[in-house]
Amino acid sequence: MSIYQYDHQIRVRYQETDQMGVVYHANYFTYFEIARTETLRSLGKTYRDLEASGCFLVVNKAECSFKKPAKYDDLITVRTIVERITHVKIEHKYEVYRGEELLAVGKTVLAAVDCNGQIIRLPQWLAPQDAQN
Repeated sequence: MSIYQYDHQIRVRYQETDQMGVVYHANYFTYFEIARTETLRSLGKTYRDLEASGCFLVVNKAECSFKKPAKYDDLITVRTIVERITHVKIEHKYEVYRGEELLAVGKTVLAAVDCNGQIIRLPQWLAPQDAQN
């Protein structure tokens, strides 16, 4: 079950590929971050808003499974699925497509911390009232 889903398109740039024109594996995590940022923006908020409230999101876990390679100049869609929100963390799933073709699947877990790196509660506007710890 997903809480929210958002699709964001990205054009693969030359600098993101290897000599064979294939996207270097670590760049998928950059694509996830871009899509995550745009997902929040689609909800009418920004990371700047979050940080202004004293809350910073740090990556606690990140993974990616590669199915097929994305290549230079491909227009890819990163589907961001917010799967779970607790009082202190957010779990995202990502699906990367070229058209209808699934290229990669990923996941991140983000934890809310203050400016000193101490775990804190997410702002009320982000955490659901019935969130589990």
